[in-house]
Amino acid sequence: VQLQASGGGLVQAGGSLRLSCAASGRTFSNDVLGWFRRAPGQEREFVAAITWNSGRVDYGASVKGRFTISRDNNKNTLYLQMNSLKPEDTAVYYCATTNRYSWTVVPTSYDYWGQGTQVTVSS
Repeated sequence: VQLQASGGGLVQAGGSLRLSCAASGRTFSNDVLGWFRRAPGQEREFVAAITWNSGRVDYGASVKGRFTISRDNNKNTLYLQMNSLKPEDTAVYYCATTNRYSWTVVPTSYDYWGQGTQVTVSS
């Protein structure tokens, strides 16, 4: 299984970015896919998750209402649309997946991780 994250960059506060995560290596129909982030000196934080088949979603409290997770089944790609970005959103963002659970937002429950993409929001 391989996950390739992309789309990070530098943006001003209030701006938007869309992250992508291309998944390959097997079928993901039973997977939960998630986005997590880690800011310098902080613990890994849950951002958003979605089930590949039903599209069930959930968001971390700090991003709810600003970020939207989605997936394109035909392209095997996961997305994270980030709007109204704040300096505190600055972090390395990782996509991850697991098929061991029908639903989870716990980072240690995820088996495969992408390499991370840096998002920097300037004030």
